[in-house]
Amino acid sequence: MPMETEGSQTFKPSLAMKTWDPKIEPMLFQKWQKEGIYRFDKTCKKPVFSIDTPPPYVNTPVHIGQAFTYTWMDVFARYKRMTGFNVLFPMGLDKNGLPVEVQTEKYYKISMHETPREEFIEKCRRILQESGDKSLDTFKRLGLSCNSWDLEHEVGGRYETDDPEYRRLTQKTFIEFWNKGLIYEDEKTTNYCPVCGTTISDAEVEYEEEETKLHYIKFKIQETGQDLVIATTRPELLCSCRTVIFNPDDERYKNLEGKHAVVPIFGNSVEIQPHSYAKPEFGSGLVMICSFGDYSDVRILRELNLDHVYSIDSKGKMNQNAGKYSGLSVKEARKRIIEDLKNQSLYVKTEKLVQRKPICWRSKNPIEFVPMKEIYLKQVEFKEALLQMADQMAFFAPESKQILIDWINSVGIDWVISRRRYYGTEIPLWYCKNCNYTYVPKPERYYQPWKEKPPINKCPKCGSTEFRGEERTFDTWFDSATSEVYILGYLWDRKFFEKSFPCSLRPQGKEIVRNWLYFTMLKSLLLFDKAPFRNVWIHMHVVDEEGRKISKSNPKTYIDPQEAISRFGAEAFRVWSGLEGNITRGDIRCSFERIRGNSKFLTKLWNIARYISSFPQTHEEYELAPLDWMILGRLNELIRECVSGYEEMNVFAAATAIRTFTWNLFADHYLEAVKSRAYNREGNFSLELQRGAWFTLHKCLETILKLLAPICPFITETLWLELYSKQSIHLQDFPKENPNWRSSYSDLLTKLVEFNNTVWRYKKNQGLALSEKLKAHMYAPVELEPLKDDLKAMHGIINLSFGKPVEIEKYDELSEGVFITK
Repeated sequence: MPMETEGSQTFKPSLAMKTWDPKIEPMLFQKWQKEGIYRFDKTCKKPVFSIDTPPPYVNTPVHIGQAFTYTWMDVFARYKRMTGFNVLFPMGLDKNGLPVEVQTEKYYKISMHETPREEFIEKCRRILQESGDKSLDTFKRLGLSCNSWDLEHEVGGRYETDDPEYRRLTQKTFIEFWNKGLIYEDEKTTNYCPVCGTTISDAEVEYEEEETKLHYIKFKIQETGQDLVIATTRPELLCSCRTVIFNPDDERYKNLEGKHAVVPIFGNSVEIQPHSYAKPEFGSGLVMICSFGDYSDVRILRELNLDHVYSIDSKGKMNQNAGKYSGLSVKEARKRIIEDLKNQSLYVKTEKLVQRKPICWRSKNPIEFVPMKEIYLKQVEFKEALLQMADQMAFFAPESKQILIDWINSVGIDWVISRRRYYGTEIPLWYCKNCNYTYVPKPERYYQPWKEKPPINKCPKCGSTEFRGEERTFDTWFDSATSEVYILGYLWDRKFFEKSFPCSLRPQGKEIVRNWLYFTMLKSLLLFDKAPFRNVWIHMHVVDEEGRKISKSNPKTYIDPQEAISRFGAEAFRVWSGLEGNITRGDIRCSFERIRGNSKFLTKLWNIARYISSFPQTHEEYELAPLDWMILGRLNELIRECVSGYEEMNVFAAATAIRTFTWNLFADHYLEAVKSRAYNREGNFSLELQRGAWFTLHKCLETILKLLAPICPFITETLWLELYSKQSIHLQDFPKENPNWRSSYSDLLTKLVEFNNTVWRYKKNQGLALSEKLKAHMYAPVELEPLKDDLKAMHGIINLSFGKPVEIEKYDELSEGVFITK
């Protein structure tokens, strides 16, 4: 009876498109929105996985780093959906605070404090509307699977931090803290940005290295009249000098303890005393402590319980305590004082010095330390509880937790939450003009005390009907630090909130651990006595090809994600995001060439799928050859690697595993090896074995598409709908290991790769085409004998044996265990 074959069958690809076309991407995105496949359903019985996405500030275009990290967040969301979770993945936009105020001042050429508040706020809104649309467009182009792109006061809806509902939540938390006795107002020395015109918290202070000058100046010892040389970087603060210190172990100055130094120009005397802060090797070893030149001054003057003499006002100008230098800027005062010191022969010398300068995180302007009456939230007394809370959350990568621990340990002052700005959530307080009673309303709605009357007719204390509304706004981090509470429906569905809190995941950058993550933890501790998150994912930065910060102000480094998407497509950007590296472990280098290079995988995948689409799909009457069992066993391993990568929130691990398997193993070796059996043109294989090849090809492709779907949603969806189903791939279950695929044949893969490479190299050296038959007698490792028929057909080997030849002297050893007749 003749062998049943389908050798005469013509196989043609069923995929019409010859290559992947990024123009499909927007159409697929619209299809997903129309079908609502990512909408959040509170009634769903699946467990909730919630992602507290960092709402990008909208007055600037989406940065390449945001595009990269939001792509990873989208991967997390898509993977969790495929593994059986009801995923809450809302899109938020941050609109409060300084950035839009500064942009409004620049755009309209106005000053905030010189413009009527209502008019200034309206101008801010106009700028925000246009910027917000641009931000959303970039995220849509990337294919983010957010629950909704519409502004909705519902779980899963898009939110904006300047929305009245969001601001209502911020005010509600403040009122709860007030009622718990956690809020107070006090005049303290605080960080002040003269450019922004407001107090800022320690968490909003950054540092930059700068080269400055160390000025050596002559003081006099009051008791002896001797000169005393002191080095300082802030000579303009001589009028605020409160003491001079030396190191207790510095033998040069021990005799000065208890004596007094006369401050040059100003003539007042201050005590000289020992303190460990002074370093004998720095400058002259003597340090003048002023109010205030830096954080050390603040700490030491508090420690020594010395009175403060402030010399810089809230506009960054020298005040009346500076005497004849009053009204000058800090920079000009420094210049004039140095000139006067030189004229009086009190200036010794100058040295260059590199130091860390504290600057405002927004304006990048040097901060000053000035006395301001502000509103504070208690935090110092809760440091131990916050450290314990950190242990209740899983960190990815684990070592990033230390950034948080270090910050908590450094906290030394309560959180100043009031700001003297306009575009932000108003502090909901009114003050009686007669008796100064502070009225705090019930947390029922959003309040604007600067423009509306309090919801009471008269003062509960004195009966007066005259009130003054609070004009200050909250620190924007006080708004942002309840984002997870807002997205979980605290305002609208308390039952859902209580069931779903803590939030499953907080993804964010390392540079805002000290404010966004920390302040969220603080508020969660004070509100709920719970950690706000189960998992925290901390990422590093995206830098240019040479490791430099990517900035729009520097054309040499700037890479616009919109341009990258326009040139290569969103899928190319996404696959680059997955394959470039693990951003939780280090910075990611970016260039258009890197994106282009990684996008070649999409072309390879399409070619593989188009080839496999030539063959029928079969699910019965097939027989698997050892070669098939081998690749299916390795496919099991790939599933395991991908699950591990995704679960550890390491997209790079999953993406790299998929690419390596798909390109280096499946395409380069299995497809080449199985090709002859799949076509079976010479009728050398049974129909069942031929169908086994078809089954394995399609099973591998189906699985690869599902594994890759979280990273590359567009191309996988296109191929899936074309080849396998009418239902979206993003509604499919994530692949699981198949116990039936576990086989000893899986161990043959390494040997197969080595053998194939050896044969291909031999043919190339002999000037033979890869399709030409090998007439010489060849020996292969004995382990590969189960693959004999596929190997003979693959390489055209007429005479193939296994093991070592008996007359070994007649053979050349091409590689370990591979021999061919000489």
